[in-house]
Amino acid sequence: MTKLFAGLMLGLLVLGGCSEQKTGGGAADPYAGLEDSIRVWKTEVAASDISCKRAPAGSKCEMFDISCKAQRTITPDDLAKGVTAKLVADMSWSGFDDKGAPQPASSAALFTKAGGVWRRAVAKPVNPVSCADLSAR
Repeated sequence: MTKLFAGLMLGLLVLGGCSEQKTGGGAADPYAGLEDSIRVWKTEVAASDISCKRAPAGSKCEMFDISCKAQRTITPDDLAKGVTAKLVADMSWSGFDDKGAPQPASSAALFTKAGGVWRRAVAKPVNPVSCADLSAR
């Protein structure tokens, strides 16, 4: 009976530890609101990217997928501007070529958060798996 009680107590302690980590231990989430900014990006790409504008009648860009997200270093200049989070994301989707045939398309964006507001800028191409910057050749 003592072993059963000890096992149950250990299980409760482990679950308690998981619960605290899940809520972030009370710390504010530096990435809060990012998913909303990514949804806006997807909507803007669907409405304005050339690969989507080439869609034949009755078709549209589909299968939007964020293939990677990776933190970027916050520089002293960023800190001076109030940046609290910075990351790059790569998104792919099914677009169309100049003849209206389906073709894969992708884009990278740099997201920065300052004053609780996310801003997006065009980023250099990244590896869609690791989000590492692609070197210029």
